[in-house]
Order: sequence, then structure tokens, then C-alpha cells
Amino acid sequence: MRVLVVEDEQLLADAVATGLRREAMAVDVVYDGAAAMERVGVNDYDVVVLDRDLPLVHGDDVCRGIVELGLPTRVLMLTASGDVSDRVEGLELGADDYLPKPFAFSELTARVRALGRRTTAPLPPVLERAGIRLDPGRREVFRDGRQIHLAPKEFAVLEVLMRAEGTVVSAEQLLEKAWDENTDPFTNVVRVTVMTLRRKLGEPPVIVTVPGSGYRV
Repeated sequence: MRVLVVEDEQLLADAVATGLRREAMAVDVVYDGAAAMERVGVNDYDVVVLDRDLPLVHGDDVCRGIVELGLPTRVLMLTASGDVSDRVEGLELGADDYLPKPFAFSELTARVRALGRRTTAPLPPVLERAGIRLDPGRREVFRDGRQIHLAPKEFAVLEVLMRAEGTVVSAEQLLEKAWDENTDPFTNVVRVTVMTLRRKLGEPPVIVTVPGSGYRV
């Protein structure tokens, strides 16, 4: 899942981004509304975590912009105000969910995951294929009943492949969904991560390389 965090309180923004990355999400961060509009015009995000009171371009206008562009991106709006009228106004602007500050990070993560599921075709909460059982909520992976411990990027790559339901996923698509925009597009990080993931998943291999196209499970 790829997420954009838009928050002018830089310490909070960076802390949220770090936490979501630990949950195997690819996260970009910006600190004002103008930068947010630039990013959503270039990158495909599953979810935008959007502070309402932003400099340069107000969060309300960013939300309107996302809606007007017709993007499938879901918006989780944040605000320091807990007034019902503010929450209603934010939802009427086109936000998909609303979370007042201060918030529990576990709740933020759960809401981001729930919104992310709505950007794609409905799939079971727990993904199962080729003897692999992946639970995104618990961040657990099992193969034939044996638990497998994966690093965040390995988990993210496997989740993208599992959600593809047997179709081929290119290295570029994996890079976009599992890494943030600061990753060098010419790096071999995808190949190395897939190699490590194959080793951890064990024999027989379940990740198939499709020459010239990508990978599938």
C-alpha cells in the first residue's frame, strides 16, 4: 500500500510516516498543501493522510482537488478540532474518513488499512494462495501452517503479489507500491528483496519470475 502523509507539524508527520513504514507501507511525506497537490498529480496513492489546517494550500482545497481529479485515492482527514460540525464538513468535502487529534497510532493504522482496501477490488481480509496465508492486519505470514517472519519490505512485496491473485506484477509496480519516492528506480532492491523472500518462504518456490515482465504467486 502506498500512502502520502500531509502534515505541517514535521515531527508528527515524520513519526506517522515511520510508524506506517514499520507496518510495511510505502510512505511519502510533505509538509504543505501545495506539495501535496504536486505529489497526487504525479504518484498513485492508495490513501492520503491529510491534515486539514495546512499552509500554502488549505487541506480542504487539497481534498477538493483529489475529488475533482477523479482519483481512486482515499482521504483520511486529520484535525485538531473534535467538533461534530467540523467532521461533517470534512466528509462533505469528499474525505472518506475523519480522525481528530490527538489520536492513537493503532487507530490511525487501522483506518488507513481499511481505506486502502477500498481502493481495490474487494478481497478477503486474510489472503491465501499457494499454501501461503497472509494476514495484513496482524502482519503475520504462514506457509503450510509454519509461521514465517518477514522484514517490512518483504511483507509489503508479498502482500502486493498476493493481492494480484496470480497476475504478473512488474518490478516497477512493486517499486511503486512497496517503496517511497526516494528510492532509486534503477536500483536492484526489488530483485534482492524477492530473492530473500523466496529463501524465507522455502521450497518449492511460490514466487515465479516471468522473464521480461515481473513476478507472480
